[in-house]
Amino acid sequence: MSSWAGRSAAEIAAAVREKRATPREVVAEHLARIERSDGRLGAFRKVRARAALVEADEVAARAELTGLPLAGVPVAVKDNLAVRGESCRNGSAATPDTPAAEDHVTVARLRAAGAVVVGLTNVPELCVFGTTEGPYGIARNPWDPSRTAGGSSGGSAAAVAAGLVPLALGNDGMGSLRIPAANCGLVTLKPGHAVVPAGIGHGDWFGMAENGPLATTMEDLRLMLGVLADAEFVGQGKQSPLSIAVALRSPLAGVPVSRPYTNAVRQAAGALARSGHRVRRAEPPYPLSLGVTALRHWTAGTAADAQGLDPARLARRTRVHAAVGRRFARTVRTGAARDRLRARLTPFFTEHDVLLTPALARRSPQAGPWHERGWLRNVLANSACSPFTPPWNLTGWPAMSVPVGTLPSGAPCAVQLVGRPGTESLLLGVAEELAEAIPWRRTAGV
Repeated sequence: MSSWAGRSAAEIAAAVREKRATPREVVAEHLARIERSDGRLGAFRKVRARAALVEADEVAARAELTGLPLAGVPVAVKDNLAVRGESCRNGSAATPDTPAAEDHVTVARLRAAGAVVVGLTNVPELCVFGTTEGPYGIARNPWDPSRTAGGSSGGSAAAVAAGLVPLALGNDGMGSLRIPAANCGLVTLKPGHAVVPAGIGHGDWFGMAENGPLATTMEDLRLMLGVLADAEFVGQGKQSPLSIAVALRSPLAGVPVSRPYTNAVRQAAGALARSGHRVRRAEPPYPLSLGVTALRHWTAGTAADAQGLDPARLARRTRVHAAVGRRFARTVRTGAARDRLRARLTPFFTEHDVLLTPALARRSPQAGPWHERGWLRNVLANSACSPFTPPWNLTGWPAMSVPVGTLPSGAPCAVQLVGRPGTESLLLGVAEELAEAIPWRRTAGV
């Protein structure tokens, strides 16, 4: 009998629709893999073993099984989105352990498409930081377990990279999809504003946070994104020559970019040039104030999400982050700083179709109890690792992480693709060209 754990979502769904596999056997194999491996990885806060098997049988009994795009596909859900019948802890001991009465709209869309939710994945408290650890465990990178999987969708990324599930749902407010995807060798897309329903926390971090998919293949990414957006993102074949800007300078002054990440960008740029695109070096006109603007929005979003929670039950780094953010909440709420940033960067994207940058500036920090460490130490570690992601949450424009090359440790490296509003399909097409020119390994096989 074929093993379904480690297969792509597209392969699994096709097999279930064609009755070559049942949802129960697919889900059972993935649950067995989770039981064997997750103790070392810390991807899941809650595994829904019994409930997932019941739901797999319900999928098998659906009259429209042959038309379900995700028929029988096991998925994991980031633990800041509601899953009916389960508590949503958001990585915190301060949140209520109360079962949700309804699914979040994105979860409901996945289930309607035939997916089976096998568990809820670990996040840092209130999804604040770019490393994933807290009272429910430490999420480790399956390629290098000494390193964090990243954050805040770290548990979701670890689960997919280890083949515990073929797809996972996460979200991205300052890089929270792209950072762990880059660390774990996955492909992801933070959609532009309003492409996928948000509804994350108390106000989506003032409109900066977006839900999105984590996958190992471009086919799976398109498939899940289409379900989440209730739209079609079909492959377009070879695209007309595009103007692609290559930028290597960190958006944050004083943050150096390590050689593996600049090499990955050069490798990707070469592949796209050979494919016929117009590729040239061009740095976006990031303002010197970008770091301050990002910090104000980052902390203010946490201040909003911490409202009503017992401060005594929050980690110290979270309390400080929220306290800093309360000073900026009123100013951030106007959206004026984001409008100014969009106005400054828009002319760059009238001249260039796509921006290619490193996904990260350096490899992820060591896995460990970052939630027990000081606030400033966490902020500096996050900023040194991921300066390239926040600008595109502030603008609300689509951005992807795509695996390209490897680090000296053998763990994956990655690049970021950014486009103007409404160019999700264009970015997917460019990522597809990179996947064909520079193939990546799908799972760590732990």
